[in-house]
Amino acid sequence: MNVPNQITISRICLIPIFMIFLIVPMEFGNLSLLGTVVPVSHFIAAIIFIIAAATDWLDGYYARKYKLVTNLGKFLDPLADKLLITAALISLVELQMAPAWMVIVILSREFAVTGVRLVAAADGSVIAASPLGKIKTVFQIIAISALMLHNFPFEPIGFPFAMLMLWVATILTIVSGIDYFMKNKHIFLKA
Repeated sequence: MNVPNQITISRICLIPIFMIFLIVPMEFGNLSLLGTVVPVSHFIAAIIFIIAAATDWLDGYYARKYKLVTNLGKFLDPLADKLLITAALISLVELQMAPAWMVIVILSREFAVTGVRLVAAADGSVIAASPLGKIKTVFQIIAISALMLHNFPFEPIGFPFAMLMLWVATILTIVSGIDYFMKNKHIFLKA
């Protein structure tokens, strides 16, 4: 169990913690952040989520820099990412802070891509994440963070930044999904 894998496992361990702060009713009061009122529990959840999301970059950087890439890491890293995003989006739907249809589109793409990767792995192939897929993930993280923070700092001026980022993330999810399947259609065309 090397350091990058330990970082990845820490990301998985942070998921239930941020979910508790996000969805369990807690009377910690509210913060007023430049005119945006954010429940303290949601603020804490957002900070934990952002830290967890940052570990995705950290574990990959550390693994590549010190040549500590392992099969366990190749398995755990994308799993941790999908668990983090899935938990956050489903929690936001439960809180009525994100439209269910957008979350269904995003999660459907993630499950479909995972399925293709499993088929490829059965043939001994590894499909790396595409640059478009990485950009999609960045926008998902921005959107989720902005939603958890109740559209801070844009709420006082009425600019729907959080929803705009969720729209961008949803569109990028669709586009990157199409790109992914087009580039890997050979997996399905094998006789």
